[in-house]
Amino acid sequence: MTRIARTSDNSTERRLQAERLVGPTALQEAQTLRFNVFSGEFNAKLKGAELGLDIDDYDIHCRHIGVRDLISGRLVATTRLLDHQAANSLGRFYSEEEFSLHGLGHLQGPILELGRTCVDPAYRNGGTIAVLWAELAEVLNEGRYSYLMGCASIPMQDGGVQAHAIMQRLRERHLCTENLRAEPKNPLPSLALPGNVIAEMPPLLKAYMRLGAKICGEPCWDEDFQVADVFILLKRDELCPRYARHFKAAV
Repeated sequence: MTRIARTSDNSTERRLQAERLVGPTALQEAQTLRFNVFSGEFNAKLKGAELGLDIDDYDIHCRHIGVRDLISGRLVATTRLLDHQAANSLGRFYSEEEFSLHGLGHLQGPILELGRTCVDPAYRNGGTIAVLWAELAEVLNEGRYSYLMGCASIPMQDGGVQAHAIMQRLRERHLCTENLRAEPKNPLPSLALPGNVIAEMPPLLKAYMRLGAKICGEPCWDEDFQVADVFILLKRDELCPRYARHFKAAV
């Protein structure tokens, strides 16, 4: 079901609509947005950069959803979804390129993996993410997925200071390896943190934690994207009650 929300930012009203991105034109819109965000903010090395796109081999196996500004017509947020059946055909989840996922085969119930999630910088607010989450909830309910998993990124342009500081907070409040343990294939270099660092958690990572997601181990250093990727796992039955009504509506 398509969802429309009215939001305002700096006295400008926006009408945001969630949608399924179906067909080559819609996919290219998502790849363009991803390119603009990842290359512009992280100086990432992207396949398809010469075309102004972020392309990889997973895209054609994934479903893609997004958020569109109905006033401008622009796609302003997107994420892609790879389920367990598509991953079996591929031989892996995307996250397995960065992590050894110990216990993955023992998870009970179908799994949905999020990837390449990004939001236009001008739309990074709770309203945009809420619209995206609502559409994600529809997909999760339709497939009756038991687990949602994926990676959330922390920029490394500061040499890793924020990544290490954020990880200190995450270990204290959100670490759980009971269901699955994610071992990074390229761990972050060690770093002695000064005592006065203030950890500013990226909006998307913060949103995952508010949903009730847990991190399953130490982050992986993605040198192509210049980010520290944190593996997250969300068990549907442990959703934050504030959001559970969206994600459990069809159960």
